[in-house]
Parts: sequence; C-alpha cells; structure tokens
Amino acid sequence: MAQCQRLLVDLVLTAVLLVVAEAGGDPLDTTSGCRGLTRGRFSRVFAFGNSLTDTGNAAIFPLTAGGPFTQPPYGETFFGHPSGRASNGRIIIDFIVEKLQVPQPTPYLAGRTAADFVNGSNFAIGGATALEPAFLQSRGLTSLVPVSLSNETRWFQNVLQLLGSSSYHAQLRVTARSFFFVGEMGVNDYFLSLQNNRTVDETASLVPHVVGAIRSALVAMIAAGARTVVVTGMVPLGCAPYFLALFPGAPGDYDRVNGCNKRLNGLAELHNCELKRTLGELSRIHPGRSFVYGEVYRPIASAVASPAAYGFGNTTLAACCGGGGGPYNFSFATFCGTTASTTCADPSKSIAWDGIHFTEAANRLMATAILSGQ
Repeated sequence: MAQCQRLLVDLVLTAVLLVVAEAGGDPLDTTSGCRGLTRGRFSRVFAFGNSLTDTGNAAIFPLTAGGPFTQPPYGETFFGHPSGRASNGRIIIDFIVEKLQVPQPTPYLAGRTAADFVNGSNFAIGGATALEPAFLQSRGLTSLVPVSLSNETRWFQNVLQLLGSSSYHAQLRVTARSFFFVGEMGVNDYFLSLQNNRTVDETASLVPHVVGAIRSALVAMIAAGARTVVVTGMVPLGCAPYFLALFPGAPGDYDRVNGCNKRLNGLAELHNCELKRTLGELSRIHPGRSFVYGEVYRPIASAVASPAAYGFGNTTLAACCGGGGGPYNFSFATFCGTTASTTCADPSKSIAWDGIHFTEAANRLMATAILSGQ
C-alpha cells in the first residue's frame, strides 16, 4: 500500500508539471495545475464510463430506455426533472465540464452528425462493464447491458471519423485540444461476479483483466492523439449500500468505526493500486502525455468516517431514495422511483442517492478531489 501511495504522489506531480508546462505556468506554483485547466486549453470533452458518468445514453439504449433514471425523483435537486443521470442532480462529469468551461458533451446515442459532436461526446452508459461480454461469458457471467469499454472506444473512433473525416492530421487537431475523462470502470464486473456467488477472493482475480481493459482503451485514445486523460479509481465498495445489503460478510469483516465491509474495500483498493501502476507505466512509455489518477476512494471513505466534517448527516451508509429499511435502506423491490420508495428530506446530507449511485453533494466532493489532485 505504501508503494501505491508513493506512486500516486509521483503521478500527480508529473501530471501537474505537464499541465503547467503546456499552460505556460510556473512549475513551482503547485496551484497552477487546476488554473491551467480553465484557461481555454480545451475545446471539448470526451467521456467514458458507466452510470456514474452517463448523462443520457442509458435513457436511449433500447434495453434500458425508460428505466429509473428517466423517472422522478431523479434530477430533482438541480435540473428539476429527470435528466438521464443516476443522481438527484449533477454528477462528476458535470462539475468537471463546468470547471473546464467547455460545453456539455453530447451523449453518443443522442447524436448523428458531425455537428452533434463538435462539443465532444459522452460515451458512458449505465450498466457498462470494463470487460467484453464474451470474456464475462467465459467466466459464467452475463451482463444485462452488453456494452463494454471496448464498445465505447469504438464509438469514440466513429465520432473522430465524423469530426476529422479520414485525415489523421485532422483528427489530431480535434484530440489535441480535447479533455479525456474515463470514469470509474469495473464496479459492474465485480458486482456480476459477487452476484453469481463468487467470493471476494475469486472476484479479485478479475482485477488484472479489468485494469487491462482500461489500459487497452487508454492506448486507443493515445493512438488517436489524446494528450490529457483523467482516469478515476474505484469507490469504496464496502461502504456502498447495495454491496452491503446484497453481500453480507462475517462479523469480523466490518470496520468497527464506520460499518464498512473491509474485504470489499480491499477489493477496491487492489483495483486502485493496479490502476495507479498502469498509469505510471503509460506515463513512462508516453512522455509528454498527461495521465491523471482521479481519486474518488479517499473522499468518500473520509466522508463516511467523518460525515459532519463534510456537511453530511449520520446515515452515511443508507440510501436517500429507496426502501427496505435497516441500516442501508436498499432493496431492488423498493428501488428509487418505484411506488414503494421514499426520498429523504434533504439529499445534500446523504452520500448515497439510490444505494448504488451518489447524491449531487457526494459527486461534487469527488469532482473537487479530482480537480485538486487530492
């Protein structure tokens, strides 16, 4: 773990120096990294991921169209109506887009022509896995949404062809001024494994494959000319209401202070360590490219441990919207948006929105950590 922490420091420092150098800032000014991201360096955003990053694709995809994200009370806090986002308001990518001062990228499935994607595109879709469906099938696992990170990469290449025709140099002009964001990937793969009665240790065997799939996607982005890529890590799975409710552990598996499942959190930490190692390797192979590890584990774990310090209430492991009672308030039978579900009075005091996804307040916390390099 200490090796991973040292690697993270090196990654953040390298990324900050690269960003500052490109922005013309003082390399000794450690605050100029984020300022450099707001000075018109980028014209658009390309985003990849699952429901934590999806801004509308799942609402269009035939297998998930009309799902819960398209129904109240989703979107009630910020948009005033369901927006296709799995939250009561904005998600991480929204805060990053606001910080970069670029237009909102078009959900891939909502676009058709080059004009639709001039401002970038969001390829993330709820339910997406890092691993391809065929690989999962070889392990006896079947994803409900047969879209993997490799599919999203192909969608990205389709958009590039629209924007840059068949000219590689024209595509480079697009990608050089684009900000690439790879949201958390892998949680759906691990969930499928655990749901199929695999142990945490058996599920951990997927980690190298999941991170390998992320690496392959990053290599494809590099080949297309990507220069600045933020890749978020895994959230603390052992603090997520649905993991806690659906995969109960032995008494000794739980942290006595915050009630999180230490073995599930260990799975997330293993994933993050392998991801940091991979980003470090890519940084060495591709000098001049900026690979930034987006820290989302630490801010959520810290907020669960000390909720008042972050403006949250004491029910940090319970879903704000949903039902089922108990410490987690989670059940698929009373999932958020169903007639049997209820919504807490003040979502800003909760970390978990529907037990799977986060409230706008928690998303803001994670986005701030990513942008500040914390």
